[in-house]
Amino acid sequence: MSADVVNLRQFRKAKARSDKERQAEQNRLTFGRTKDEKKLTRALNEQAERRLDQGRLQPGERDDKPD
Repeated sequence: MSADVVNLRQFRKAKARSDKERQAEQNRLTFGRTKDEKKLTRALNEQAERRLDQGRLQPGERDDKPD
């Protein structure tokens, strides 16, 4: 019944490194977009919003106006 001897200080440091690497990977996925990609997304969102607003009726506008 011999067990492997584990240095707890080294174990904690290795665990901290792996946690940091996991967090870094998540951040790369979340925030790792280029400036051009962000600009393109913003432009597409603004274009979609303008198209949506073009079809909106203003208060008082109706198709069946009595003439």
